[in-house]
Amino acid sequence: MKNIRKILIPSLITVLMTGTIGCSSLDDAVLDRTDRSNTAVDLLLKATYQSLGTFTDQAAIYALTEHPSDEMQGPTRGADWDDNGRWRNLHTHTWTNQSDDVLNAWNNLNKGHALANEVIADTRSTKKQVAEAKYLRAFYMFYTVDIFGKVAFKDLAKPNDLPLALTRTQATDQIIADLKAVIGDLDNASATNTGLATKEAVSFLLAKVYLNKAVFAQDPTKPAGPFTFAKADMDAVVTYADAIINSGKYSLTANYFDNFHPDNSTKSKELIFVIPNEKGASLLNNSSVRNRYYMTSHYSTIPSGWNGFTTLADFYNSFDQKDSRAGAAIPGLTDKGGVRAGFLVGQQYGLNGVTLLDREGKPLVFTPEVDLKNANERAGIRVIKYTPDITDIDSPANDYVFFRYADVLLMKAEALFRGGNTSGALTIVNSLRTTRGVDPLATLTEASLLAERGREMYWEGWRRNDQIRFGKFLAPVDNRTATSPDYRVVFPIPQRELEVNPNLTQNFGY
Repeated sequence: MKNIRKILIPSLITVLMTGTIGCSSLDDAVLDRTDRSNTAVDLLLKATYQSLGTFTDQAAIYALTEHPSDEMQGPTRGADWDDNGRWRNLHTHTWTNQSDDVLNAWNNLNKGHALANEVIADTRSTKKQVAEAKYLRAFYMFYTVDIFGKVAFKDLAKPNDLPLALTRTQATDQIIADLKAVIGDLDNASATNTGLATKEAVSFLLAKVYLNKAVFAQDPTKPAGPFTFAKADMDAVVTYADAIINSGKYSLTANYFDNFHPDNSTKSKELIFVIPNEKGASLLNNSSVRNRYYMTSHYSTIPSGWNGFTTLADFYNSFDQKDSRAGAAIPGLTDKGGVRAGFLVGQQYGLNGVTLLDREGKPLVFTPEVDLKNANERAGIRVIKYTPDITDIDSPANDYVFFRYADVLLMKAEALFRGGNTSGALTIVNSLRTTRGVDPLATLTEASLLAERGREMYWEGWRRNDQIRFGKFLAPVDNRTATSPDYRVVFPIPQRELEVNPNLTQNFGY
């Protein structure tokens, strides 16, 4: 495996109790579209935004949201990508509370949470700065409660006390309360503030929380459900989705891969909340969009990569051949180096149609079949979703997408479906499908709705969350033949945190 970054972050207790987060050397590139003054609070808030860059790593948070699902796996290829079995353990649901990615995800999320707290607690913070920080804290808390089922929450009125251990229900209530409290203090979205907390970003996150509220309210000893989706919660999803839809600021982008293009800030009409990147500056602002193609592309392609992660054959086969989301030639990429966007399967070609070879001189043919423990370097269908910029492979301008308009439509469709309005949900799904070049569905079921979410949102960090909500996360998939136990729908609290904070207890089953 190539160039996996080890993220060394103080434990949550160290961060919160000793105030070790510094900001004197923070780079301003991540918010260079925002025209902020250079005050101490500004730097703290910038640090809180910059901490979002940890989501762009191929490890930790992103790894926990994708590898355990039915759309990603990390096969070992000889001496490459073994890493003491970390990727296999995620895919086979055999992680522990001492797994590197579990620990790093917890630390990364809680570092962002702690930075937000510093802004909220600082008496110099303006009302808007507090609102932005509370939005960001809610963002980090959402992922924490989704992934770990508990949140270590600092009572800012008691700075010397250890963080409280909020249950999923308590954390959900806190997130909702914070978001509702600040939405009026934030700006409306515009083409230039997609990297900031806005009213529309808050509405999106509220819709996402209400969509998952039944999962988060589940008995912790029965975390896999079955779930009861309250009509009131589904109505709330529709309300917040409609706030975004009715703003008139967004529409489905006709060319799907324009949402992930180096010029996606201007080409896409779907971007609601992103990490804004500028060419030549993304690595400086802690955002590594390049990881999204390095982690999967082969050594022989342009761009060359680490030859790692693949999708699963069954997931690839869920796409219609006409589906524009499955693959496309990209001007400036395909004509310059041969690589297409989307799924890469079969013989691969370079510039001017040259047949590419692997390092042994064999035709570079990506095959659907993959042996998770002992794969050759050609095995596995690759995915290129963020379009590489041939002129700056390492630090491109692609904004990294968290929240996208297509997801708003799919959340509304799901809420309508769960609320009994199947025809309304079907209309939305078919409108999306038509835009993506595939035939409309005659009927809509839970299975077809989950499949449509997969086809639209693949490799964007939502698949684990979606599969849990639809009751499919524990089911066998390629290279995982047994049904997983219920407790695997959440990850364990890292052992180190249990040792330093007695308020925290381990999740059921671990």
